Amino acid sequence: MRALIVALVIVSLILGALFGALNPQAVSYDFGLAHLQVSKGSALLIALLIGWLLGGALCWAGSGLARQRRRTSHLGQR
Repeated sequence: MRALIVALVIVSLILGALFGALNPQAVSYDFGLAHLQVSKGSALLIALLIGWLLGGALCWAGSGLARQRRRTSHLGQR
């Protein structure tokens, strides 16, 4: 199972690098206080990374809440 996950990560990295290389056009972002200009591929990879991190954080927090509920329900049964 671990080898499959590693293979999927490597394939995703290769496809992401290829996508970034094929889309070198610049995209401008204006945040009011700062102006940022990055390539389309980089912008997409950054958005995917942020989404992956936020999704992982939500899964981690949700599993922590479920563990806490199980722990408190076991304490109430004693």
